[in-house]
Amino acid sequence: MIQRTAFRSAFATTRAPYLMARRGLHATPARLGGYHYPEGPRSNIPFNPHTRFFYLRFITFCAVGFGFPFGIAIWQTSKNKA
Repeated sequence: MIQRTAFRSAFATTRAPYLMARRGLHATPARLGGYHYPEGPRSNIPFNPHTRFFYLRFITFCAVGFGFPFGIAIWQTSKNKA
């Protein structure tokens, strides 16, 4: 907001709005066919989500990863404080 005000005050000519409009990303070329990786989508992950029963393995992985710290905390707090 401050930059636009400074820009308007410094370049108060009729050409100033056109300079602001020309800064868009429309000038950058499209690369790799719309994907970030040359092999295509889902090529950067270490597993294949198209396999059978993937969702069960994924839910199990997330449940174990999320529950592991809580299990450790419960185990640590339930130990005898001798």
